[in-house]
Amino acid sequence: MTTETLNDAEIADIRHHLHELQVEHRDLDQVIAHLAENPPPDELLVRRLKKRKLGLKDKILLLEEMLVPDIPA
Repeated sequence: MTTETLNDAEIADIRHHLHELQVEHRDLDQVIAHLAENPPPDELLVRRLKKRKLGLKDKILLLEEMLVPDIPA
């Protein structure tokens, strides 16, 4: 990843935000499973939750990439 070097405070902020997103992602997974197991599921709600979950996954991957130091080729 081609970004400038992050200072300790920025890394801590990213890790904190990453943790919050991971918790929300896990929570959404549990809500989706609960809705699917307890009919009648609200299909629109389930689709919206799944879309939100995918968005969180993308943000999580982006933040994780920010924490990986650049390795010169």
